Amino acid sequence: MAADLPVPYWREKALEDMTTTEWEALCDGCARCCLNKLEDWDTGQIVWTNVACQLLDDASCRCSDYPNRTVNVPDCIQLTPEEVRTLTWLPATCAYRLVREGKDLYWWHPLVSGDPDTVHQAGVSVRGRTVSEAGIEIEDYEDYVVNWPMQIPRKAKRRPEK
Repeated sequence: MAADLPVPYWREKALEDMTTTEWEALCDGCARCCLNKLEDWDTGQIVWTNVACQLLDDASCRCSDYPNRTVNVPDCIQLTPEEVRTLTWLPATCAYRLVREGKDLYWWHPLVSGDPDTVHQAGVSVRGRTVSEAGIEIEDYEDYVVNWPMQIPRKAKRRPEK
């Protein structure tokens, strides 16, 4: 009989009970939250674009100035447990959303796989699919509307065979 393994912290802790280190590690590095979204003021419907924040490094899917992001990009939303509970646009693959909903993380999440590259291998990240907002007028964002950020890629749903 196998020894009992410890329960991962994201299965036993509420979002607001996580340490800063645990909270930050919960981010899978997909960078979908760094994409600009458009909201219909009449209906509240959110549509996604592939226009990324000017601070996003498209190759690494990481913020190029994470500590100062909210200063340099005033409309950057810093995820907190309160924000996670109210934001309707968090992707279905988002670890913060999954924990909020009492679901487990996917096989490709770095906390599960032990490899930060699996989020890219599973096709979940925005790597290579974005354009920077620098130089694009907000009126032109409609030209960049995409639907893939709210979808779960097929290969992300099942663990690959070893």
